[in-house]
Amino acid sequence: MATYVSDKASDNSDPKTGAAAYSLDEKRRAALAEVDNAKFSWFHFKVCLVAGVGFFTDAYDIFAINIASTMLGYVYGHNQKLSTNQDLGVKVATPIGNLVGQLLFGWLADVFGRKRMYGIELMIIIVATFGQAVSGGSHAVNIIGVIIVWRGIMGIGIGGDYPLSAIISSEFASTHIRGRLMTAVFANQGWGQFAGAVVALIIVHAYKDSLINSDPIPHIDQMWRILIGLGCIPGVIALYFRLTIPETPRFTMDIERNVQQASQDVDNFLTSGTYYVDPDTTIERVQAPKATKRDFLAYFSKWENGKVLLGTSYSWFALDIAFYGLGLNSAIILQAIGFGSPSSSLTGGLKMYTNLKNVALGNMILIAAGLIPGYWATFLFVDSWGRKPIQLMGFTILTILFCCMGFGYRKLIATHSASKAFVFLYCLSNFFQNFGPNTTTFIVPGEIFPTRYRSTGHGISAASGKLGAVVAQVGFARLKDIHGTNKFVGHILEIFAFFMLTGIFSTLLLPETKGRTLEDLSNEDQNGFISGPAAPKESQPVV
Repeated sequence: MATYVSDKASDNSDPKTGAAAYSLDEKRRAALAEVDNAKFSWFHFKVCLVAGVGFFTDAYDIFAINIASTMLGYVYGHNQKLSTNQDLGVKVATPIGNLVGQLLFGWLADVFGRKRMYGIELMIIIVATFGQAVSGGSHAVNIIGVIIVWRGIMGIGIGGDYPLSAIISSEFASTHIRGRLMTAVFANQGWGQFAGAVVALIIVHAYKDSLINSDPIPHIDQMWRILIGLGCIPGVIALYFRLTIPETPRFTMDIERNVQQASQDVDNFLTSGTYYVDPDTTIERVQAPKATKRDFLAYFSKWENGKVLLGTSYSWFALDIAFYGLGLNSAIILQAIGFGSPSSSLTGGLKMYTNLKNVALGNMILIAAGLIPGYWATFLFVDSWGRKPIQLMGFTILTILFCCMGFGYRKLIATHSASKAFVFLYCLSNFFQNFGPNTTTFIVPGEIFPTRYRSTGHGISAASGKLGAVVAQVGFARLKDIHGTNKFVGHILEIFAFFMLTGIFSTLLLPETKGRTLEDLSNEDQNGFISGPAAPKESQPVV
């Protein structure tokens, strides 16, 4: 892991060195000011689109399993249903992979660069998604086990997308639009979830006659493979653009310490949206803070910096307890409250068709009514209200909503009309997750750390969230059937309310980032950040 060391190989008391340091420092600040004050352009839109398609793919691949697991149960489960462990495995494998990918790619992007890593994570997603779609079993290997392995690998790629897309969109964005640009990227998660439900509904309708009039099992086996496999397509489309996106000028300046190239890059992408590296240009490195293990500990051991990492990490952990606890189990919750469940008089393929249609349709309603509007409400207010007020508001309202759904669960599922009230509260909770901490926990870690630790810090924060997702998924699977099938769901919602309450307190650890430059947020003095041209390599001290 990288840390900060002063790369002082020469004495600034030399007037020539001091003048050179001042000139380079001014050049750096001028280039940063150009990025921070730039008007919204085609290049910003392109960054938003390229990063956003990745999040669309991520969400489709993660949440399509919510519907696909029902199909897998019909084909490979005992009594047409996956066992608790099988259902848990296919759902928890991806968040575990996410956790690994977020830590790994977060660190790698700070060491090797955002550009060098961008696209690699998408290749992993494409290969693993295709691998799931063509999975098969044998006497030695159970197909559910094969799917779990592929979903874990896919999760590593999806996890890598979080810090990379966040940091690239953050470092290219102007200060006054940074919140909206990052929100627009992240909002594609909602469209990805919605697309998964829409594609599932289309597939179910396309196979209607086959399910009803013949043996449904072989057809359902085709359906889940098509549903999962289509997740490759947006990733393949976005891959070229990710591989050709320029390096962020902040990485070039502050980590590669090549101010001249960074200044040239800023001029190029702001005017033409392109970049060019002349292989014959003399590279002039500068003396600037370098990343090493020692300073990583020194930087984050200061309370004013450590509390920020604690605040971003725990807030994301608390949020994902509920977000993934609900998101990956919405089909179970819909069935638990009897919303859209097929009539008990139906049998065979007709019952399977009706159940799959209702699960897909129910997910579409929940996503369209709550999740998608929540993202765009944040988009409208994130650069005027600020991140911290939105996050505090979201956690507060979610605490109230989960208390209502949890403590009133029995009455809310007692009648059909009451279950509609539960669905309304459920949609409200989806809305305030996204018009609240689900979006802001993604934005703030991408802004608040120094350039040399920005991706690592975002990766740690995001991995904390996925740890919450794993805890929620394991807990949901183990607790929901206490005292009978789905009898403990109400108490699980009460547990979610507790974690939303704790999220309020972790949010208080965070500063407001609205309208402030990334350098201002880093808690480091920017005057004299560059102390002069770097000394020749052979004369530099070994750390």
